Amino acid sequence: MKIALAQLNYHIGNFELNTKKIIEHIQLAKADGADLVVFAELAVCGYPPRDFLEFEEFISLCEEAGKEIAEHCTGIACIVGLPVRNEQAAGKDLYNAAYFIEEKQIKSIARKALLPNYDVFDEYRYFEPATSFECIDFKGVKIALTICEDLWNINNNPLYVSNPMDELIKENPDVMINIAASPFSYQHDDERRVVLADNAKKYNLPLLYVNQVGAQTELIFDGGSMVFDQDGNMLDEMDYFKEQLKVYAFADGKIEGRVKAHQPMSDIAQIHDALVLGIKDYFVKSGFSKAVLGLSGGIDSAIVCALACRALGAENVMAVLMPSKYSSDHSIKDAMDLVENFGCMHEVISIAEAADAFDSMMAGAFKGLPFNLTEENIQARSRGIVVMAMSNKFGYILLNTSNKSECAVGYGTLYGDMCGAIGVIGDVYKTQIYELAAYINKNGVVIPVNTIVKPPSAELRPGQKDSDSLPDYDTLDTILFQFIELKKSSKDIIAMGYEDALVRRIIKMVNGAEFKRYQTPPILRVSPKAFGSGRRMPIVGKYLA
Repeated sequence: MKIALAQLNYHIGNFELNTKKIIEHIQLAKADGADLVVFAELAVCGYPPRDFLEFEEFISLCEEAGKEIAEHCTGIACIVGLPVRNEQAAGKDLYNAAYFIEEKQIKSIARKALLPNYDVFDEYRYFEPATSFECIDFKGVKIALTICEDLWNINNNPLYVSNPMDELIKENPDVMINIAASPFSYQHDDERRVVLADNAKKYNLPLLYVNQVGAQTELIFDGGSMVFDQDGNMLDEMDYFKEQLKVYAFADGKIEGRVKAHQPMSDIAQIHDALVLGIKDYFVKSGFSKAVLGLSGGIDSAIVCALACRALGAENVMAVLMPSKYSSDHSIKDAMDLVENFGCMHEVISIAEAADAFDSMMAGAFKGLPFNLTEENIQARSRGIVVMAMSNKFGYILLNTSNKSECAVGYGTLYGDMCGAIGVIGDVYKTQIYELAAYINKNGVVIPVNTIVKPPSAELRPGQKDSDSLPDYDTLDTILFQFIELKKSSKDIIAMGYEDALVRRIIKMVNGAEFKRYQTPPILRVSPKAFGSGRRMPIVGKYLA
């Protein structure tokens, strides 16, 4: 038997596109001699569909698409994920499920049992967990089909009290197949590979795993579908961040192939490719083509501009330079050097006149009070007005350029530099930003050296530097990582050797900025714990305040 894995990029709710893509790959797999082709979790509707699942019409369209796909399964069978109705009155109305289709007939339906309800996942909101399991018989081969999380309950601290494979193994299957929609983080590929290998070893069965690829708003899926032998050795690993179809021969209880060494990408290479894909899919799937951003001459906006040019093409990126009366000449030059290096569009629009007008307009109300953060924020908001005006006038989509360190401690102006449609680097710490710059420049300098080496500054008052308001980024980012990603307590972090007052100040800034993060754009997720749906904190909570 030959089994094809189809690692594809779906579009949530775009049934016409998803169905067409699935049918095309059924035909391609058939042409390659495959007997069975396997598609990802909820491939028919795209993952995660979230509250679309509450619409009756949405479920009906899933069913119609499933029937259309079945009509093309002649001479080849397929496994494809979609939501199916729960015919029992008790429990949730839907299952996260997969059709097994053979000769135009839906011969079997596998239902997901373990429904993740942590971090970015919210599946128990919609789905009923399966309680019965049955292998699929196809061409004399018994297949144990599971869906994503169903294979993840295999560590020393299991999240669930049962394990679907413990039931399926009682039927003596010949092979395991797992279909998934497993979101990317720069650590997750290693975790995923260990979990899958452990399943193959535990059940002494070969395993074929297919993951989807592509971005769905803030969630990025990296693909990296894999095949293992019964001893847990990896036989193949499909491309990351790309669509791909591959066929594998299965005979005599084994998948043909030699053990393949994993060739890991560096964390920064993964983050780079994920962000490029995230930008590209946000625009393509939303029906947009052109982006705008404020280009300050600093490293954050330079990184976002570089990523946008790679994702969309430089001809579709508008960089707006908005100098204030406090902007240095070298900042304007650094920004212009970047524009010339990439060849993107640009405009130079000074905000000095607008900021002066606001100062004059507010003079009476402020009654001669001294210059402070208020006037700095007026400048940042003037810039926000400019880039939003460019967006409105020309149909550009605004890219936010705030990094994770800034988002964490609230070092940004709400309705100013924190505005945008999508946060490109809001899950990338400042220290990682410098690594990204080096990676982007690895084949030649495109981000100006001065942009990278100069001290970061918002340039909203004379001689301003980030270090005036924040600890050095090496220290800040280490403490933030311990608190946000690892969820360490202040006591634990202080015990690492950091000053008590510094740790408590940083944690207080993080929690005090929650109201800002609630009002910022969705952020492309690249870390194990990103701001957004995966980190849900109360705004007015007292704990850790």
